[in-house]
Amino acid sequence: MLRTNLGQRIPEGMRDLLPEEIAVQERLEQDILALFRQWSYQKVLTPTLEFSACVQPDVEQDDALYKFFDRKGHILALRPELTIPIARLVSTRMRGGEFPLRLCYGADVYRNTTVRHREFRQVGVELVGSDHELADAEVIALAVEAIAGLGLKNYQFNLGHMGIFAGLMLEAGVDEGIQVKLEEALARKDMVGVESLVRQSGLPGKVQELLLHLPHFHGGEEILDEVLGWSERPAIREAVESLRRTYRYLHNFGVQSNVSLDLGILRGFSYYTGAVFEGYVPGVGFPVVEGGRYDALYADFGVPQPATGFAIHLGTLLEQFPLVPMAGADVLVYGADAKQIIQKCQELRAQGKRVEMALGAIDGEVAQKMAMSKNIYEVLCVGEEVGGSARHLFSHTIVVPS
Repeated sequence: MLRTNLGQRIPEGMRDLLPEEIAVQERLEQDILALFRQWSYQKVLTPTLEFSACVQPDVEQDDALYKFFDRKGHILALRPELTIPIARLVSTRMRGGEFPLRLCYGADVYRNTTVRHREFRQVGVELVGSDHELADAEVIALAVEAIAGLGLKNYQFNLGHMGIFAGLMLEAGVDEGIQVKLEEALARKDMVGVESLVRQSGLPGKVQELLLHLPHFHGGEEILDEVLGWSERPAIREAVESLRRTYRYLHNFGVQSNVSLDLGILRGFSYYTGAVFEGYVPGVGFPVVEGGRYDALYADFGVPQPATGFAIHLGTLLEQFPLVPMAGADVLVYGADAKQIIQKCQELRAQGKRVEMALGAIDGEVAQKMAMSKNIYEVLCVGEEVGGSARHLFSHTIVVPS
C-alpha cells in the first residue's frame, strides 16, 4: 500500500543521517570517549524509555517530554538527558560502588520542544561522590579538552554559579514567582524578557539595576570582587569563593584562557546547585556543551551524593565538519560462477578484507564502472568472464577512482 504524504516524512525535529554523516558522528564520538577513558571514566548506558516519575520532576517544562503509556497504564517518557537516568542507575545497581564514581556515556536524547533538533546525540560524563571544587574543575577541563581535541577553533567556555543568583534574589527580597520567571528568562538568554520582568517587579531602583547588570558580568576573576562589594551575605560569599577556587584550578589544568566567568549563566534543569558552565563554537548560536554541579539530585533517589558533570551535543557539531565521500569496499568480486564468487568472497573476508560481491553475472567493463562509482580500488574476476572468454583464475585489476 502506498504510504501517505505523512508516512513519507519524519516527525518535526527528528533527522535522518546518511552514511557520510554517520561516519563523522561515530568518529567524533569515538575520539571523545577515548579521551574520557584516559581520564578514568567508564561507559554506562541507560534505557531510552524511563518512567515519567524518574525524569519529570527535574524537567523545566512538563510538555518537553515525549510521553507514552505502557500496557499496565504507567506513564513512560523518552529520556530528555542522561544525568537523571544515571543517578537512578547509580542509586540502584551501583549503590555499593566505590565513590567517587567516574562514568561516561554516548546516547540519543529526546526533547519535545520548539528547538531545531528534538532528537540528538549526547556524549558526556558524571563525576559522582565529590563536593570538592577540584571535581568541578576536572569536568570543565575535560570538556574543554574534548572540544579542543576535535580540532575546533575559537571555542569559548563560560562559567558561573547558581548560588550567586540565588543569594542575590534572597538579598533583594525578590518574590519567588518573579525569581522563577527571571531564572527561566536568564536560562534562555532572553534579555528583553529579563528587562521586562525587572521593570514590572516593583523592586527598588538599586535592586533593579543590580538584576539588569547581572547578565553582563562577564570576564575574569576581577568580577568576583565586584560581586562581594554588593553583599556580605555568607551564602553569596561562599558561592563566590567556591567559584574562584574552581577558576584557579582551571589555570593548573592549562585551560583557564578558554574559560570566562559569566554570572548570568543559569541552567534549564532544576537540579543544578553550584558551578554551571557552557561551551560555544563559532557559527552555533546556542551552547554545544552544558554542565554543572547538582548536589541535591541523588538525595531524591535515596542515596545522597554530591555530583558534577556535562554533556556535549554531538549532533549539533556535525555541521562543523566537512563530509567526505565514503570509502568503498577493498575489493569487488565478480565472475560467471556464483559458487566460486561466494567462496572467494568468504576467503577474502576471513582475511579481514571488506568485500562487495557482484549480484548476478556482469562482464569486466561493467565491473570496472561499478568499482569506479563506489570508490572500490580492486576488482577481482573469479574464473571466466561472462560469455566464456578465457581468464587467468582469480586475475585482478587495480582501479583508481576519479
